[in-house]
Amino acid sequence: MVRILAVSGSRRENSTTRAALQHGLSFADERGAETDLLHLGAVNLPLYHPDENEQGDSAALCQRVLEADGVLLGSPVYHGSYSSTFRNFHDYCGWDEYENTAVGLLATAGGGSYGATLEHMRSTVRGVHGWVVPQQVGIRGASRKVENGVVADSDITARIEKMTQQVLEEAERLNPRP
Repeated sequence: MVRILAVSGSRRENSTTRAALQHGLSFADERGAETDLLHLGAVNLPLYHPDENEQGDSAALCQRVLEADGVLLGSPVYHGSYSSTFRNFHDYCGWDEYENTAVGLLATAGGGSYGATLEHMRSTVRGVHGWVVPQQVGIRGASRKVENGVVADSDITARIEKMTQQVLEEAERLNPRP
């Protein structure tokens, strides 16, 4: 069984990023995957310090990435890039966590563009050997496309499902099971 972890780089309680990732997890669950959601706003993760080992929940969080065959990474757009919450988490993860891991990228924007955010995420994930799938999802005007914690735009849900399908397929390819 393929294991898919979604990581929400938003700290908001009613996060559009988390709602979009949950749609991807529901899609993966319906296809038989084991799914897990990591909401970074609900964990103890101090600011990354390279001279200190295992700060806060970092060891357990990195273990969840390590055990995943595929990861859906999501971040809100902050100042044309990803959130500091996402970056801090990402600083804890390295080659060990992402080796042979299929990764889907998702960015939610309040109004402006999400292109640079996806590019920054793609570059940093490749830097730790993650296999980024071609389909990425950017959601402009995200607060207008999520209602009561559910993505209400059929075009967006189709794009999330396509990205998740690619992650599932690549995860199976990278981590074959008998």
